[in-house]
Amino acid sequence: MFRLNRRAAKDCGVILAGMLLLVSCQQQMADQPRYQPLQRSTFFGDERSARPRIPGTVAQEDPQGNPPLVTGLSGNAPVSDLPIPLTQALMQRGQERFDIFCAPCHDRVGTGNGMIAQRGYRHPPSYHIPRLREAPIGHFFEVMTHGFGQMPSYADQVPVQDRWAIAAYIRALQLSEHAALGDVSQAERARLQEQKK
Repeated sequence: MFRLNRRAAKDCGVILAGMLLLVSCQQQMADQPRYQPLQRSTFFGDERSARPRIPGTVAQEDPQGNPPLVTGLSGNAPVSDLPIPLTQALMQRGQERFDIFCAPCHDRVGTGNGMIAQRGYRHPPSYHIPRLREAPIGHFFEVMTHGFGQMPSYADQVPVQDRWAIAAYIRALQLSEHAALGDVSQAERARLQEQKK
């Protein structure tokens, strides 16, 4: 028959008490106090659990300040000009975000042959077709915001500034595929000729 000496029994008791303490702590942490929506609260003087907005605050992406920036629309038509300054940093951000969010379907040059499309999903249109090359830049922002056809909305995943950066990068992709020699300045042509030599 197995018998524990006094020290072993004491050690087992301490271990058992520790395990019970851990289990009880875990349960208390799992049962955090919370309110159901619109439930009465005795903590606040007005007895409401839902707190009112702080006066003077504006919800994120609220179009009050600059509607074309947030909606991509001027009236009911997509804006034709980029509503934020076009910088090298914006273009780099646009390329980075495009490669993450858009390239899986549209591919990295915007022809609509990304890996998702190659695996059997419907191919999105190429950004290089005349209809999309002539579309105002606000069209791309609006499609990212609200979705179009098979494409879902990316408004929850891509912030406003990044959507404009992507739209600017799409415009650059379109220009890169359809650029003519006349689009390059004389000084830039001379520099390119020197590099070629």
